[in-house]
Order: sequence, then structure tokens, then C-alpha cells
Amino acid sequence: MSDLPPSGSAEPVPPASPGAPADPTRPVTPAPAVRPAAPGETAVPAQPGPSAAPGAQASPGGFTAPGQPGATGQPGAGGQSWGPFPADPAGPPQGWSWPAAPLPGAAYPHPMPGAAYPYPMPGGAHPGYPMPGQPYGWHPGLDPQDPLVTPPYAGIGGWFSRCGGALRRGWRQLLPIMLLTQTVPAAVIAVISLALAPTEQPVAGADGTPALPSGYFEHVFAFYGAVLLAALIFGPLQSTGWAAGTWVVARQAAGEPVGVGAALRYGLRRALGLWGWTIVASLLIGVGTCFCLLPGLYAAFAFALFGPIYLFERQEPIGRAWRMFHQRFGMVLGRVALVICVLIAAAVLDGVLGLINQLVFGLDPMAAPGTAAGAVALAVAGAVLATPGYLAQLVGLVATYAEQRAHEGPVNAARLAAELG
Repeated sequence: MSDLPPSGSAEPVPPASPGAPADPTRPVTPAPAVRPAAPGETAVPAQPGPSAAPGAQASPGGFTAPGQPGATGQPGAGGQSWGPFPADPAGPPQGWSWPAAPLPGAAYPHPMPGAAYPYPMPGGAHPGYPMPGQPYGWHPGLDPQDPLVTPPYAGIGGWFSRCGGALRRGWRQLLPIMLLTQTVPAAVIAVISLALAPTEQPVAGADGTPALPSGYFEHVFAFYGAVLLAALIFGPLQSTGWAAGTWVVARQAAGEPVGVGAALRYGLRRALGLWGWTIVASLLIGVGTCFCLLPGLYAAFAFALFGPIYLFERQEPIGRAWRMFHQRFGMVLGRVALVICVLIAAAVLDGVLGLINQLVFGLDPMAAPGTAAGAVALAVAGAVLATPGYLAQLVGLVATYAEQRAHEGPVNAARLAAELG
């Protein structure tokens, strides 16, 4: 008979102390086998879990139910706990892998507790559920009370509110800027039109049929040439006014100080670039009008935002205005249509004054000093009365551009003011 204990003895073996030499007589529990990871899987090492105390009842799934003797693991209710899952000797099931880390900018509809990931990213899609205290679809990071940027889905009322607020804040600075840079050129062009407009009437020819007087076409070409030359000369001045007015609107919305002199100095820095793009847009609209009135009108709507785009972004204003118009067609069309309605109303008022001018002072008011003075005064008055239309055009287009930027991602008045440079 051997003195060694029989194989498979159930006698308890005390655990070895840390750092003690290995006992050759002590049985060694083999480590559970780990199945190699299949292609596309992530290998997970088997973790040995603590054994349940004797007498513990194992629940399906390999854990010890709370309230049972010998339960181990994390603290649970009533001083008990859920035991850890035992390691699967065969490894994870086929096709299983640990969840990958969230990618930057990825949208997760149901975040895990305590998980940190960049949601939402600037310029990303609108969330599918409302943020606390904000309407459905609102961008996180957008201030619903921003004085310039109309948040998405605020509607036409929000747009009108921003336009009215910009006028209330800045009319003291915007009015002299518009008078100097828009009203004065318009008045000069109106006086040139009075002086050079053709006044010849058709005459009877040799056979009694109506005929144009001699030199009529020369007068027509001289008239339109002088008006076009004046428009080109005053173009940089007008561009200075649009840039200066945009600077005032954006900086006042951001709470920064503004002044007429500082605004005009900024406008001078941006005048030539804005004037050049104005010529390009005008040529495109003119080409469309030559084919038919409708293509020209469509081009006027599609390129309406090129000015703010150039001032805030300074790149590709024509193409960007075209894309912005078609990405949110109905919204941009409606806002620009309201601005054009104001301009049409100003043009109608100016036309009425011109008709009164002809009725009072005749077709050739410059023939006598008295009639000339009255006609010039009435023409200047018409240009002054058109100034509110210029203010509405400036504020309406800037507010429309800011609203479209809000649909692309979080933005506010401070950021727009900083982009102007």
C-alpha cells in the first residue's frame, strides 16, 4: 500500500501563499481552453470567476441569484449581489465581437449611461428628438434668442423678428451709410436721366407715315451709355455701403461697439471684391433676361445671397448662393421674394414721382431753369424715399443668410461677426 492519497481526493488543499515555492504534490487546475478567434471576430481572453460557495444555487446563465447563500460579485440589494458570468471555455459565439468605440460624429439614438462621444457634431444632421426646452429639430448649440440667427423651424415670424431687431438696433448707423452710399448715387443717376433722356417725338415722313427724328438713336445710346457709366463709377461706393451695413448688423447683434466711420473703413476694404462679384452676378442676370424675363428673374433669386456669402465666407459666392438657394428652395425663395416686394414698392413710388414730374414740368424739364430746378428736386426726393427699400434689402438678405447658416450647423451672431474680419 502507498502512503500517497488516492487520485482525485476530495480533501481541501490550502491555497499557496504569494511567493511560496510550488508544491509538486498539489494538484493544478488547468486553465480553460480558449477557442481561436474566427475571421472578423475579436478574441476575448477567458477570465476565471470566483466560485460560488458550497450550497449556492446556480441560476440559468451561470450567475448566482441574489438572496441565495454564497452569492458573490458586485454588491446588490439586501446585501446580496449578482455573481459574475463564468468564462466560456469555447470563447465568444460565432460572429460575436466587442462593440467598437464610437466614431467621431456618429449619431447614437440611445446613448449608453456614462458613455462619452461627440454628439452632435457641428454641421451634422438635426437630432431626431427634442432637446430639453427647445422645439423638435432644434440644433443643440443654437441660441433660440440669438438676435441675428433665426434657428431652424422658427418660421417666418422668427425671421421678421430678427429683421426688425436689426433695424431697431442699427438705424442710427445704417441710415447715414445708406444715404451716402446708395441714395446719393441714385439721385445723381436720376438727374443724369432727366438731362439726357430722349425727348424727340415721332414726326410725319414724306408719305405721311410716322418716322423717328434724325439723331434719335444717337441720343438713346448716349442716354444709356451715361447711365451705365455712372453705375460703374458709383459701383465701388455702393459696394462700400453694403459691406459697411453688413458689418454694423453683425457686430451690433454680437453686442460689439460700432460706428459709422469704422463701418465705412471696413466697407472700403471689401468694396472692390464685392463690386467685382456684383458685376458677375449682374451679367448673369442680364443674360438670363435677354433670353426671357423668367430666366432673368430666376437668376436674380438664385444669386440674391452672393453679397453676404462673399463678405462672411469670401469664396465662391456665386456657386454657393446657387446651391444654398436650391438646397432650401422654398425658404430662400420666400425670404428673397419679401425683400424684392419691398424693392418693387420703392420702384413703384419712384415711378409715380417720375410721372408727376412729367405732368408738372413737361417732357423736357431741363429746357428752362425754373422747371429744371423743380424736376431735379422731385427726382432727389424720389431717391430719398427709396432709402427704406435699401435698408430692407440689406437687413433682409443678411438675416436670410444667417438663417441658412443655422440650417447647416450651430452658429451665432458672435461667430458671424468674427467671420467678417
